[in-house]
Amino acid sequence: MIIRDCMKREVFSIQQAATIQQAANMFVQHHIGTLPVVDEKNHLVGLLQLRDLLTLVMPDFIHLMENFDFIDDFGAVETKTPSPEVVSRQIGEVMGRAVSVEANCGLLRAFALLNHHRISDLPVVDRENVLIGIASRVDIGTALLANWYPKTEGYG
Repeated sequence: MIIRDCMKREVFSIQQAATIQQAANMFVQHHIGTLPVVDEKNHLVGLLQLRDLLTLVMPDFIHLMENFDFIDDFGAVETKTPSPEVVSRQIGEVMGRAVSVEANCGLLRAFALLNHHRISDLPVVDRENVLIGIASRVDIGTALLANWYPKTEGYG
């Protein structure tokens, strides 16, 4: 099985010149965790993860702490909003590098890339690097599980 068989073909993407506020609105509106960043010809140029935006308002101590078990409530930190200067910045300043696979990529390679790059969604591109789909960790994992047993067996 290849990634084309399990990818979503409806992909929400954003251009590099868009603002962080525009990206935040898209994350909320479409309830997604990854926005592929594309140029004017829909070529993949980067990835914007939900965590990229959330870390803009997280206090620095969160990045340094390893054990949160003793903290019951983060209080005001959870309702903190970024300054107008932050949300007016362009996505190109905070996006990560473009990680993708071509449509004929095998599922295990795709899953390995997700793990290696610590991302939850993997953009799928054609030979010209044009964005054509996206596959989540769940899309790929369930496609792999579907091969474990014949489809005629009952479950549950």
